[in-house]
Amino acid sequence: MTSVFGLWIYLSTTPLFWLTVTLLAWLAADALAKASGRHPVANAVLIAATIVGALVLGSETSYRTYFDGAQFIHFLLGPATVALGIPLYRNRALVLRNLVPMMAALLAGAAVSIGSALGIAAALGAPRDVLASLAPKSVTTPVAMAVSERLGGQPSLTAALVILTGILGAVMVTPLMNALRMTDFAARGFAAGLAAHGIGTARAFTVDSVAGTFAGIALGLNALVTAVLAPMVLGLF
Repeated sequence: MTSVFGLWIYLSTTPLFWLTVTLLAWLAADALAKASGRHPVANAVLIAATIVGALVLGSETSYRTYFDGAQFIHFLLGPATVALGIPLYRNRALVLRNLVPMMAALLAGAAVSIGSALGIAAALGAPRDVLASLAPKSVTTPVAMAVSERLGGQPSLTAALVILTGILGAVMVTPLMNALRMTDFAARGFAAGLAAHGIGTARAFTVDSVAGTFAGIALGLNALVTAVLAPMVLGLF
């Protein structure tokens, strides 16, 4: 028993161990999501995060130790985001036809996302650094953390808020769109990417390729718009 415990202590401090744990957690989570028929509640990101979080907390492993392994996956966020340009190119004619309504939805969505979050948080008495951390919650994690740091927020808090926003958006988007009787997959996908960034985009791709394409467009454009709007809106509080 002592030797097993010692082996665990040794393995848990190596970057390769936590990289392997993260990959296995994702494979298990994706299998569960697939078995459920990709039900919105069976979100693979939420399941995988719960598994990894429980192991990290249960083993009393520091976040720094975990991230030494997970950083290799984190690095792939950049190439994965760039790869969204492939379906964008394949559906370029449809994108061009919807350019004007997309821009209107982008500006309205970004402004409402930032303004509503800051308004509610300010009304509840949140301090300035929390407001700054909350402002970019609906954009992809690397951009959100950079914007938060520039505004005087806490990037680590922003990262947690971004993940929470993405998971909630991915879980809610399909039932909400169905309840609103919105059948246009371009509109559904754009809304998912705008509100729930990468996690919402991943969910959109599991539903329909056109929805995923427009979600990817919204993800990228919202990062640019939020970087400009967030300081302006935050200045009002």
